[in-house]
Amino acid sequence: MSLGSFIRKQFIDILQWNEDREGVLAWRHPMEDFEIQYGASLTVRESQMAVFVNEGKVADVFGPGMYKLTTQTLPVLTYLKNWDKLFESPFKSDVIFFSTRLQLGRRWGTAQPITVRDAEFGMVRVRAFGVYSYQIADPGLFYREISGTRDVYTVDDLEAQLRNMVVAAMTTALGSSGVPFIDMAANQGQMSERIAASLAPLFERYGVKLDNFTVENVSLPEELQKALDTRISIGMSGDLGKLTQYQTASSIPLAAQNEGGIAGIGAGLAAGAALGHTMAQGLGQAVAPATMPANPAAAPAAGAAAGAAAGAATQADPVQRLQQLKALADQNLITAAEYDAAKAEILKKLTS
Repeated sequence: MSLGSFIRKQFIDILQWNEDREGVLAWRHPMEDFEIQYGASLTVRESQMAVFVNEGKVADVFGPGMYKLTTQTLPVLTYLKNWDKLFESPFKSDVIFFSTRLQLGRRWGTAQPITVRDAEFGMVRVRAFGVYSYQIADPGLFYREISGTRDVYTVDDLEAQLRNMVVAAMTTALGSSGVPFIDMAANQGQMSERIAASLAPLFERYGVKLDNFTVENVSLPEELQKALDTRISIGMSGDLGKLTQYQTASSIPLAAQNEGGIAGIGAGLAAGAALGHTMAQGLGQAVAPATMPANPAAAPAAGAAAGAAAGAATQADPVQRLQQLKALADQNLITAAEYDAAKAEILKKLTS
């Protein structure tokens, strides 16, 4: 290699970044043992910005376009280098390119459950996750606060910091929202907007613009989720009497599968009448322990008494009884044959 060829390789006359690697936010043009030629061409592509750094200080910032590097196009650098006259010799400066493309579909999530106070369940631990997008808006500030003198700064390098801010904002939002967990699904859009508003100024401190933020899901620990599923399935508010009603109604289809159908739940007609009484009271308020006979030998007498009470209740309000039976049949909690038999029994008592 000739001396002239070697010398020519020490000067840079074209500065550009081809972005041949995914996930790079900042890339420093190799400058070791090189100087930038006076009048060199700088090419900044769409979705890029370039920053000239002189002795650790941000000088000139260039947006998309093609530039010829002179004192007119490098006013800040000219001032920092005290070029009071037109310079025509090569010069040293760091040139860093930044990608300003939107970084879409970046995922965030709580590594550990967040403990919050819930209006319905008290202190609960919740997890949350979603997506967000951002872009570099101020490369000079981003260089000073984040990327610094590194040759390459990637999306993964940045997002470890961003996710911490997201989770901190999420924790604050959940803890101060006052929205019960069971209502959060209907308020996720509002929650997303609230968190985005609190995150935007934090991102701006680093020269980053938050483009979009979405909460996709907020979930409970498994044991609490099971309790909530049971609560949703009965459509009640946790009242034990209503839970007993639900459990009684749920047991009817199972009993109907046994030999003798509904009447086979107990010992003969008296027990069947007792069950009728339970259903006649709105699917049964829980039978108080005090009504149970202390002496097992008195069980037949207790069954007969329950049957008599059921008959009295049937005669007292047959219309309500028939309506309740019809509701059970419509919900497939009893069979059509059982409904017809019970209805016939009521009508028989009315006409006897």
